[in-house]
Amino acid sequence: MSASNPILFVANSSWNLSHQRGGLIRALLADGKWPLAAVVPRGDRPVGNLPTYEVPLIADGTAPLTELKSLVGLIALFRQVAPRVVLGFTPKGNIYAGLAARATGRPFLPNVSGLGTGFIRGGMLLKIQAAMYREAFRGVPTVFFQNRDDAALFEKMGLVNRDQVTVIPGSGVDCKAFTAAPPKDREDGKLRLLFVGRLLGDKGVRELAGAMRLLKPRYPDLSLTLVGELGVANRTAISQAELDGWIGEGLLVHAGHAGDVRPFIKAADAVILPSYREGMPRALLEAAAMARPLLASDVPGCREIVRDGENGLLFEARSETAMAQGIERLITAGAATRRAWASRSRAIAESDYDERIVFEAYRTAVIALSGKDR
Repeated sequence: MSASNPILFVANSSWNLSHQRGGLIRALLADGKWPLAAVVPRGDRPVGNLPTYEVPLIADGTAPLTELKSLVGLIALFRQVAPRVVLGFTPKGNIYAGLAARATGRPFLPNVSGLGTGFIRGGMLLKIQAAMYREAFRGVPTVFFQNRDDAALFEKMGLVNRDQVTVIPGSGVDCKAFTAAPPKDREDGKLRLLFVGRLLGDKGVRELAGAMRLLKPRYPDLSLTLVGELGVANRTAISQAELDGWIGEGLLVHAGHAGDVRPFIKAADAVILPSYREGMPRALLEAAAMARPLLASDVPGCREIVRDGENGLLFEARSETAMAQGIERLITAGAATRRAWASRSRAIAESDYDERIVFEAYRTAVIALSGKDR
């Protein structure tokens, strides 16, 4: 199956495209102006009804031969398909698609939705990633960033120039689908917390379990539900044994992966994300749209949607104690304050993060890069 000169979406999983970029795909299809197609790893599932090309992109892979095959495969594909614009989103997708686009002379529009493990861990991996980003983004007219911190870091490291940078509100959120559903006035000590995301160490899940261990003696009826996939291909992934241990201690429950998180958000009193670093976390955007107080680590991405004392609370990253103190601040703030935070979350989602803002930014950029509006 093929498409003539399509806008080509490149990601390291069809899940990323359908879940994180589904709204953008639908919006561009609805315009009826451009053919679309997607690049996903071999053996992955197709993305909706889009023509799909398979290239061996592995999200957490580091084997040199496999990585080279990914780059060579993209170069060959771009020469075959001649996309009018290539769109990248994930760290590896941005780097390899950017290099392949340069090699084939195709217009490229990257979206720095997250920086990857190298920027969290540092060391040699960071040096390698930085060098590859610098080459992939060299000469690209526009680079989308999802928060100001990431844009400033890339500028400081010389990976982009200021005139390349455009900050957009993440992937946006569908405020019509994620409607406001104010939380119940539950007793302070019986609040229900929700974490939504992959179960990774870099998401702060281990510290979250530790914070619950600190709080349970004082608040035995406080509850935490984890919604997210276990056993993902990531070097910081939580193990089944760790999860079973936390469940056995009575610290939390695991609801598994959910295709629709809205019932879980509706049942929760607040949503928490103790991540080490984010682009613009979809979990917090969706929780804000549904009028929930937000709790998050004070890191790039999180600190833009979570405004301390306004629609939730920020706490120091990587600290069980700081997280426990943040959760206790939520508990002791009282129902009236939590209602005010919830209402403010919804207002922020509507004014600053509605997905239509993102769609319009992409339409404008695609027209500029392709030199045509149809």
